[in-house]
Amino acid sequence: MGDSAITVEFGDSIDDAVNRRVFAFTDEVEHAAIAGITEFVPSYRSLLVQYDASAIGYEDLADRLLRLATSNHDYGKPGAQSRIILEIPVLYGGEFGPDLELVAKHAKLPMDEVIRIHSHQPYRVYMLGFSPGFPYLGGMDPRIACPRMKTPRTLVPAGSVGIAETQTGVYPNDSPGGWQLIGRTPVRLFNPLAEPPALARPGQFIQFIPVDKAGFQDIATAVDTGAYQPRVKEGAP
Repeated sequence: MGDSAITVEFGDSIDDAVNRRVFAFTDEVEHAAIAGITEFVPSYRSLLVQYDASAIGYEDLADRLLRLATSNHDYGKPGAQSRIILEIPVLYGGEFGPDLELVAKHAKLPMDEVIRIHSHQPYRVYMLGFSPGFPYLGGMDPRIACPRMKTPRTLVPAGSVGIAETQTGVYPNDSPGGWQLIGRTPVRLFNPLAEPPALARPGQFIQFIPVDKAGFQDIATAVDTGAYQPRVKEGAP
């Protein structure tokens, strides 16, 4: 990848086992503390390793990464993050979920059933990307899968919960976007002043919790005053 990055690929599809291996390998490379590496960028199925070419050469780094990638470590073993489930309250439908009816019609299901299906299970955070803190969530029930919009919106409000094909996710910031919007959370998923700035972390799970308008407003007020504490529980899904 140019003169200062190498991509290590582990598969060609969105797959839980492949993704677990990507993040286990990321931990392994980071633990190896190879001089010259400057950044890691993990994704669904690959790891981009950026490096300082004046500190380590391509062939040397590629050889060390290959030896780590082909070692006998159990890369499929669930990590500590996989036991953490972050609960995200969501107000579904209405002005906050303008595409819920469209998704329901596409699925040939009542809107209440779409909400039930979408919120009944935890979703693995496969990666963060697109915009800071955006969690790409895998494992959504294919019954409510829906194509992206043909023409993306120029502005999607922060907190919007969307569906694109068999993926679901949350827009942490105001941004353009083409996912079908089915709800919104008042919880801030990205705060550049926080440590870490992203609320969700790869390897964790997110479960959406339906709330009514009054509950949404109460949580929004608590978020604005700094009184809100995200609910986290342990227990592998």
